[in-house]
Amino acid sequence: MCGRFSLHTPIADLQLAFKGFVFPDEVEAHYNIAPSLQILHVANDGERTVGSAKWGLVPFWAKDPKIGNRMINARGETLTSKPAFRDAYRNKRCLIIADGFYEWKQSGDGKTKTPMYITLTGGRPFAFAGLYDTWKQEDGEHLKTCTIITTEPNELIADIHNRMPVILPEQAYDLWLDHDTTEAEILNGLLVPYPADEMTAHPVANTVNSPRNDVANCIEPVTITPSTDPEQLSLL
Repeated sequence: MCGRFSLHTPIADLQLAFKGFVFPDEVEAHYNIAPSLQILHVANDGERTVGSAKWGLVPFWAKDPKIGNRMINARGETLTSKPAFRDAYRNKRCLIIADGFYEWKQSGDGKTKTPMYITLTGGRPFAFAGLYDTWKQEDGEHLKTCTIITTEPNELIADIHNRMPVILPEQAYDLWLDHDTTEAEILNGLLVPYPADEMTAHPVANTVNSPRNDVANCIEPVTITPSTDPEQLSLL
């Protein structure tokens, strides 16, 4: 799964990385984005405008928006069979903007987990494959929500976790955002692990364990030795 990620790349660099997309004038840096927060996404509505949506998909037909708490990720293998994702996969796909994400690596004895920060080589920003939906609230207002699609891990992530988010290469953006493309046979070809040799990972302090900690220290590398107490991970 993918339960935390970051987006701290300056707006000028985001605009260079996502040419043709319209970003807000300012993008606040976040180092520990957690479910239920507003995240940046680009919907397949033909506009190429970067907007915000709540992380945790609430299907348009849902009776209770709390269902979104269980819908932060969607398994790529079951998108066409799960009612919560089936319609969105055909019609409501999006890019979710990020520059890193976290997974927790279990120790050999199974007693502790170490948070790992994972990025593309060079730390350049990227886009998760996502789905979105819009739910009508009781007051008539509309709640826009989204989820991150996951797939099997590549060689790097397999040593950390048994799932990884789908990261789309730049050349796949147009197809993923093409509203006229609805065939699962075509879209499924994009839901593959990102090349391991284009990614990197390092351990970070347990600061990231609490979503209240949205600070730059969350992404800083730490030194780990066999005797390291996970509660005492120190910054390099």
